[in-house]
Amino acid sequence: MSSEAYQKYYSEKSFRSKLQRMARTAGVQVVYAALLLYYMMRDAEVPVRTKLSIMAALGYFIFPTDAIPDFFPLLGFSDDLGVLIFALSHIRNHITPEIRERARNQLSVWFKQVDDADVDKVDGRIS
Repeated sequence: MSSEAYQKYYSEKSFRSKLQRMARTAGVQVVYAALLLYYMMRDAEVPVRTKLSIMAALGYFIFPTDAIPDFFPLLGFSDDLGVLIFALSHIRNHITPEIRERARNQLSVWFKQVDDADVDKVDGRIS
């Protein structure tokens, strides 16, 4: 299935629903990567072409059937993280300090403690 095919699975409602349901299972790295993309999607300064890439990556994240089903412990979200990191690494120039801050703030709402090392791993992989 091409990346364009996943765009149709993205909607803000379905994204927020899955993220809220699966945040703890997915873990800080997956949630942080998804939030970076989500906040870039909502940023008026991000070009439409870039938003199409974001929609494809978030559509894959939302898609109910993926390469490794999400219910498998530890491995379930590894493919999702790979797709999210891949997308972020290609559009990293659009990640502003404000977007990073918003994503970090939302992490602290959903997780009692956020290990900065987990966030730094994602930031390091997209740099």
